[in-house]
Amino acid sequence: MLGFVLWCAGAMAATPDTAPAELKAILTQIDSAANRQDINAVMDFYSQSFSHSDGLTRDNLQNALVEFWKRYPQISYRTELQSWQVDGQTIVAETVTQIVGKQSNNGREFTLNATLRSRQRYQEEKIVQQEILTERSQVTTGVKPPTLELKLPEKIKPGEEYTFDAVVQEPLENDLLLGSAVEEPVKPENYLNFTPIELELLQAGGLFKIGNASAEEYSRWFSAIIVRKDGMTAVTQRVNKSK
Repeated sequence: MLGFVLWCAGAMAATPDTAPAELKAILTQIDSAANRQDINAVMDFYSQSFSHSDGLTRDNLQNALVEFWKRYPQISYRTELQSWQVDGQTIVAETVTQIVGKQSNNGREFTLNATLRSRQRYQEEKIVQQEILTERSQVTTGVKPPTLELKLPEKIKPGEEYTFDAVVQEPLENDLLLGSAVEEPVKPENYLNFTPIELELLQAGGLFKIGNASAEEYSRWFSAIIVRKDGMTAVTQRVNKSK
């Protein structure tokens, strides 16, 4: 059991191949339960005292997953362990999860590709705490959705000036582009809320913004939505707060 590993291991970062079998099994079982959309099986791996860097509670997380699966009835998860270490009575694991989802809406198919890097603390084989380190998601639709490159800092201090660029990689030729940029704080109530979007005609091959970060010490989601005649791409990237 993990308790034995905690007793005999030192407090140092270690490579995935040296991780205890129990930790690897937990990650595999969580992916399997999520792929089945078995919410009870997934939540069995979360402690009743679970806490999250974004302010989510165990109940918030459960509700968010249920609503997310309703939105993307076809979903798959694949988690890879990056590193692990012992910290007191807990095991700390850093993981990268790839999420692929599909949904149909008014006859159009939307595809989601997301990558989430996070750090979890495990105690008695339950997740007691989670911190999101990086996050990027992309939703596409259409025959040929534009390829976007987002240029953003990894962290922004409250009040700091930043640039936010979303550049279309393909040649424009004679196509017109519509687009919009959205910034919102990472809060539990914003996890599945739709932010109203007003598309504007773009004069260049992307979005180019300069702004000042809010004085609030929240991490932020920055989104760019670009539409052309043969497809749409929406990319969202997390920028964590920097003190």
